Amino acid sequence: MSEDREPPIPDAIDPGRRLGLAADCGNCFGLCCVVLPFAASADFAIDKDAGRPCPHLRTDSRCGIHTDLRGRGFTGCTVFDCFGAGQKVSQVTFDGRDWRQAPGTVRQMTEVFPVMRQLHELLWYLTEALNLPPARPVHDELRRALERTERLTRGSARELSELDVAAHRGEVNTLLLRTSELVRAGTGGRKKNRRGADLIGARLRKADLRGANLRGAYLIGADLTGADLRLADLIGADLRGADLSGADLTGSIFLTQAQLNAAKGDLNTRLPSALGRPAHW
Repeated sequence: MSEDREPPIPDAIDPGRRLGLAADCGNCFGLCCVVLPFAASADFAIDKDAGRPCPHLRTDSRCGIHTDLRGRGFTGCTVFDCFGAGQKVSQVTFDGRDWRQAPGTVRQMTEVFPVMRQLHELLWYLTEALNLPPARPVHDELRRALERTERLTRGSARELSELDVAAHRGEVNTLLLRTSELVRAGTGGRKKNRRGADLIGARLRKADLRGANLRGAYLIGADLTGADLRLADLIGADLRGADLSGADLTGSIFLTQAQLNAAKGDLNTRLPSALGRPAHW
């Protein structure tokens, strides 16, 4: 092998890893419907406390109104993505012990699930970063971060509940930001730094946002029809109700399925190959 040729990325481009970071409700105990709280709002029709099962959760851990969640006022459920954390907590952390048969585990699961979800989200971003050739200078660091994060996901319930996940996210985010800078270099995106910007309801129709830094930007209800979002960094951007009809998101980085599910779009919206077109578009 030539010295200037990068060695293959083990598992990083393996579809199996991506599959492991997708929700598998059949192997989960309906944890998102049990451990997470929600309040009556435009996203949820009722109030629910953390650790209390949703009244629509069936005994087989399936949702009783899954086919009509939006019509019944549970839009928030349709946009949530656990990145595969549900089955990891159910089958690995708790070794397949259902909270129904072991009620004493509900409190622990309530503590562990949000931590696991954050770790799995980081695994998604790290896996994507390792598939970006411009980020080659930091691939070794990204691999180490991915391996370290995976090890954390296999800790005990106690270890996970005591983990300083915010500190770990901070360390990983430093690498993801460096990845973003490498990918967006040469696009003119440095002049389009809208990180954390309040763009709620903004009129950005056909805007040139190629290579823009939109990390954590509030784009709720924004008009992004026909916008050029190629190579834009969208990590953590709030796209609830944003109109992406005809927008070009090919090559955009750190975009997730949950963000797309929360937005509006159409058949002309161009998406990254790893993500699917939401059914409600």
